[in-house]
Formats: sequence, C-alpha cells, structure tokens
Amino acid sequence: MDAFALGPVLISVPRLYAIGCALLLLGAAWLLLGLSTPTRARWFNGLLLAWLVGARLGYVAMHFEAYAAAPLDILKLWQPGYHGLWGLLAALTWTGWALRSRLLPMIGAMGLTIGVSALWLVLVTLVPLGGGMPLRELPDLALENLDGEPVNLQQLQGDLVVVNLWATWCPPCLREMPLLAEADTREGVSIVVINQGEELLQVVRYLDEQDLTFDYPLLDPTQQMMASMESPGLPTTVLFDRQGQAVERHVGELSRAQLESWLNRY
Repeated sequence: MDAFALGPVLISVPRLYAIGCALLLLGAAWLLLGLSTPTRARWFNGLLLAWLVGARLGYVAMHFEAYAAAPLDILKLWQPGYHGLWGLLAALTWTGWALRSRLLPMIGAMGLTIGVSALWLVLVTLVPLGGGMPLRELPDLALENLDGEPVNLQQLQGDLVVVNLWATWCPPCLREMPLLAEADTREGVSIVVINQGEELLQVVRYLDEQDLTFDYPLLDPTQQMMASMESPGLPTTVLFDRQGQAVERHVGELSRAQLESWLNRY
C-alpha cells in the first residue's frame, strides 16, 4: 500500500511518515533541548517552512525544463516534487540562524533534525507498508475502447506504456488529463487512460467537452484494473517499460516534472 484513502482524499505513505517524523522531532526537542516554549515554537515552525521551501526549490532546480514549460506548477504544492536533501540543508541553515545565540541547543537541534530525516528515509526505503508493484507486467486483459473494439494491453508492449486509472468525478484525475494527452503525442509512448466504472456516454461527453484525444481511451466498467493494481484510490498511474515490465507507480496527481522524469529515464 503506497497511499491511504480518507474519503476522496489520498494521503501517500511517505507524507504520512513525514508527519510522524515531524511530531517525533517536536517531542524530542521538548524533552532534550531545554528551550523555552516560544523559542521552541519559533524554531520548529520555521524549520518546517524552511524544509518545505528548500525541498520544493531544490526539486524545481533539478527539473528546471519541466517547470519552465509550466511555471505555475511550482505553486501546486499538493503535487509530488520535493527533494529531501535540499529540504534538510534548508532546515539546518534555519536552525543555525534561529538558535545562533545558544550553541548547545543549536547543535542538539541539528543532530535531532538529521536523525529524524535519516529515520524518514529508512522508513520510506525499507518499510513501504507493502508498496511496490502488485501488477508487475502488462496484463493479458482486453478492454473496450470508445468504439466498442477490444484492446489487449499486452499488445502494446514495445512502447513505453503509461496506464492511468481515472474517473470524471475525480478532480485530481481531471487536472492531469491534459498533461497525459500531451504526452500521448510523443513517439514511442502509449498513454492508456482506463476509466473506472462509468458509462460510455459520460466518458465521451467529458473528453469531447475538454477537446482531449487519446489513442487508447478504454472502459473498465467492473474496475478489473483497479483490483489488479491494488489501487487505494484514483488517480493511479503505472509506467511499463518497453519489455512490458512495471517500473514506476504513483497514486495521486502526477506532476509534469514527474512524468517527464519517468519518460526520459526509460
């Protein structure tokens, strides 16, 4: 499991771990640093802000071309796009400044920040709560396209295949559809958007209204793919390499930088 669904809201496991580690850091600081409540609150709140800003700007710098094409995506903070090392460097810089007049608490706060960051990295890497690839290769499964013709997913092997599960009632799904339609024009890339559980007319109406065109818009009225992928919610996206093996998976809204990184890597 790589995300938890709370009603219509998906919370990724790494973000859940991050919240837990932040609370652990706050508790350890309260017990060990000997700071007054106002000083501790100012340092901790600033540290969170510094980490978020540093991690975001570091990720943007590392994927500059993708963000240059859509600068407003930088402000879409709910999307993936944070680099932990840059966030840690920003947090340590803030700690050094905020506690500069108290050497021992400053050193202790830096040590706790590094320790908790290392714990988060270990949790994400080694304890992903069953995350991974439940569906390891393109399935031998035929789904109908909008013309009622069966399309077997295994027949797409040879291209990079991005399989996206979506629905018209899902706001994150709709926000990423133009990005997926743009990627579908790339040579050697097949974008397969598989609608989950909705009627043909509803799907056709949405695609026509938004002027979106895909080579493989498919219908999955019984949500077979959602079960095969063990998806906790929508949208769910899986990248299959040219040999048909699953190599990347994301639950939640994709960012342009993340999708570009996937397609360029393989």
